[in-house]
Amino acid sequence: MVNSPILIPLLPLFAFVLIVFFGKWLREKSAWIAILASSLSCFVSLSAILKVIQGSTIQQNFTWLTINQIPLEFGIGIDPLSAMMLFVVTFVGTLIVIYSVGYMHGDPRYPRFFAYISLFLFSMLGLVLATTLVEMYLFWELVGLCSYFLIGFWFEKKEAAEAGRKAFITNRIGDIGFFLGIATFFYATGTVRFADITPEFFHGMQGNPVLILAALLLFCGAIGKSAQFPLHVWLPDAMEGPTPVSALIHAATMVAAGVYMVARLFPLFHAFPDASQVVMIIGTLTAFMAAFFALTQMDIKKVLAYSTISQLGFMIAALGVGGMSAGSFHLMTHAFFKALLFLGAGSVIHGTGVQDMREMGGLRKSMPITFWTFIIATVAIAGIPPFSGFWSKDEILTSAFESGHQITFWILMITACMTSFYMFRLLFLTFFGAGRGKGHAHESPFVMTIPLIVLAIGSAGIGLIGSPWMNHWFQNFLGGHGDIHVNFFVVTLSIATSAIGFLIAYLFYVARTELPKSLAEKYGLLYNASQHKLWIDEIYQATVIRWFKQIANGSFQFDSKLIDRTVDEVGFKTVLLSRIKNWIDQYIVDALVNFTGWITNKTSAVLRLIQTGYIHNYLLVLLFGILIIAYTFFKI
Repeated sequence: MVNSPILIPLLPLFAFVLIVFFGKWLREKSAWIAILASSLSCFVSLSAILKVIQGSTIQQNFTWLTINQIPLEFGIGIDPLSAMMLFVVTFVGTLIVIYSVGYMHGDPRYPRFFAYISLFLFSMLGLVLATTLVEMYLFWELVGLCSYFLIGFWFEKKEAAEAGRKAFITNRIGDIGFFLGIATFFYATGTVRFADITPEFFHGMQGNPVLILAALLLFCGAIGKSAQFPLHVWLPDAMEGPTPVSALIHAATMVAAGVYMVARLFPLFHAFPDASQVVMIIGTLTAFMAAFFALTQMDIKKVLAYSTISQLGFMIAALGVGGMSAGSFHLMTHAFFKALLFLGAGSVIHGTGVQDMREMGGLRKSMPITFWTFIIATVAIAGIPPFSGFWSKDEILTSAFESGHQITFWILMITACMTSFYMFRLLFLTFFGAGRGKGHAHESPFVMTIPLIVLAIGSAGIGLIGSPWMNHWFQNFLGGHGDIHVNFFVVTLSIATSAIGFLIAYLFYVARTELPKSLAEKYGLLYNASQHKLWIDEIYQATVIRWFKQIANGSFQFDSKLIDRTVDEVGFKTVLLSRIKNWIDQYIVDALVNFTGWITNKTSAVLRLIQTGYIHNYLLVLLFGILIIAYTFFKI
């Protein structure tokens, strides 16, 4: 059983089916079914990962259908990259499911939540294990469907329902590009198998405009799923879902899918510098822009949402500059400290009942476990050594610096400083100073704090596997791409920017708390631009959304007043004509037929009178007939 990798996605799927059909009777036990399924899936995954670490590659395929004698395969593939993702999805996902037991306690749709979570894990695991682009696309869409279910889980709230719809529609825009990219790539190469997408495969294809187009279209899918500019707008609104959902989406599943897809197709992007350039620009712009937005947000989950977008930008930028192992490394470390940050935020919300940081403060005494684990996550994401975020972030910065992309390097370095600032700002506003909330805060139950402690250990130590202290084991495990050495200039500058961000946050929110307000008034334009997210949502509302609404309204009017009216008129005339034909058939055609039958019946009745069966009657009739003929012809 342990050696059957097919069980990895099937176990959560089985939990989903079981809870859907029997959740009404299982009630609270549905959570433990979901936990058991994800835990067993994690156990089987670890067994497969150990085999990959030992040098094996797992491949199990079967032909789904054949197009022009080219087979399209479905199957399961586990190599170093997918092994890393398996570890992230199953391990972090299991901790989030355990945490959900406490967070979702008492919710009227408790079983449904764990059914959706199980389906979400199945979808993401299927995506990770996919061996072809077509198979990945099917699970890609299922991941999007699950996000719609979970973001809008509390659909009674208008904001939650709109957030779910916004996430679904925005991702469909990117997914259209992804689908067209798969079709274009298949047209140009005749394959969709990941095993075929190697550096050697593209020898002689450099400069092929069709493949460049295919790469850019495929990247559209990552722009949507991983919330890159300009399709980043759905992710902050996704905070309307339950906090465990936010942690799952931001750390282990949905947004990681886009980065994973680009990493999986890295040979394609690396073979075409024009496509890589676009990836790098989009990632760098997104990282800086989202960090700028996070500087002034007051909703604790919104800060973390923009932080996620920014960190995803780091990963995408790394892949764009050629740092495949650096981007993948940060994807793994980010999963731990971002899951910890979101679950910590959920613990704060659970203990205080508020999300606005202006109503928090002084929580370090009343919520000590949440406080200390949150500190570890904050230090990790800020890039302070020796915590995990430091090692992976510096790999990205080193990749940008040594690949010659100096503008990208300096923008990402400034972004790293902003990251340190807004995360320590969140920490100080939430846990330090005097309490500003009305209620009495309390620590979360053990079922919620135990996952925090485990994730804190991971956030502190998981980065060591990619550090010089372990000879960059993780990078070598992925295959190494030339970015596995230490650049002391980059390291020194990175530590300095993290320290600067910390010191400014300490100055603003601990030492001199009046400074933020005065600076906001002095630099009102910048402050408002950050707080209102450059008014991108408003611009979309005023342009694209308004235009599409007008097109939809015009289409509706055309459909209702022309198409529907024409159909209705045709239907009315058809009914009228059928009634006329029915009258003619009933009163003319049927009447003539019935009259003919009546005449025949009456005539036959008269004729039957002379059919007596007596021969003397027939002789009498014969005699009368002869007399009539004689009279007529011979005038006798």
